[in-house]
Amino acid sequence: MSRIVDVPAQFDEQGLDQLATAIGAWPPSDRLFFDARGVQWAAPYALIGLLTAAQAITEAGGEKPLLAVPAADEVRSYWGRIAFFQHAGGLFEFHGKLPKARGTQPADSLLEITPVRATEDVHQVVGRIQEGASRILAGELGLEAKATMGFAMALSEACQNIVEHAGTGGWVAVQAYNYRRRLGRRVAVIAVSDSGIGFRRSLEPTQAKRYGDRWRDGTALEAALIQGVSRFRDPGRGQGLAGIKRYLQRWQGKISVRSGTARIAIVPAWDDDVPLVEELSFFPGAQLQVTIPAQEAGTT
Repeated sequence: MSRIVDVPAQFDEQGLDQLATAIGAWPPSDRLFFDARGVQWAAPYALIGLLTAAQAITEAGGEKPLLAVPAADEVRSYWGRIAFFQHAGGLFEFHGKLPKARGTQPADSLLEITPVRATEDVHQVVGRIQEGASRILAGELGLEAKATMGFAMALSEACQNIVEHAGTGGWVAVQAYNYRRRLGRRVAVIAVSDSGIGFRRSLEPTQAKRYGDRWRDGTALEAALIQGVSRFRDPGRGQGLAGIKRYLQRWQGKISVRSGTARIAIVPAWDDDVPLVEELSFFPGAQLQVTIPAQEAGTT
């Protein structure tokens, strides 16, 4: 017997929170049937989150979930081009018609969904986007050419976080698209997700005693992103989030990190997100999104 979990029509950052609520207690006791037939739009962040949910269910010893694929041809085709179905094949049992062929990845995609398992994967990911990143950042977003190096650093650090902290593999995707909800401008987005131990458990050995009864997912995220705390005692290690923050301050970018039952964000002036949200429904591992907007005249 399977339990139906509806995938939201607008499957973005908030949509992933809705999905976590629909999944409920973790790990799920029932076999889950993810119903994505009504999805009208999906962000890479949410798609790799869906892969993460299935991966975590398998790692917890659960039965492989089912997935009803989007009914809309355009949506289903995009999921194929960004390589979702390629990686989901071993994690889900599909219901519905899949695209005949993956074809070429979207023109605005700098990096289709790509697994990250080891440091070697991180190097390959960064190498693959160099040319495309320069084209998108300078040509479409109006950033200075030197921004490309910082973008590659941010991507590398976000992926390296999986390798050093998660205890398992994860996923990354990089894309540019029109961000109409709040900004009305083009953005470049780095999305990273893993099904690992999360920030609280990663930092617990070195930080839990310091915070005492206040130690929870939100506290761990504040320690990591705001205070630059790392589980590594060696100077200079584990400072990836701090480097990403410095880069984003230069380009009015946003970073959002979700782990366990909390999400924290460094919120720029163009966004109205809440800096810290706690008591969310649990979702495994950690999810990170970096958003860099097109620059308005005079901002660079």
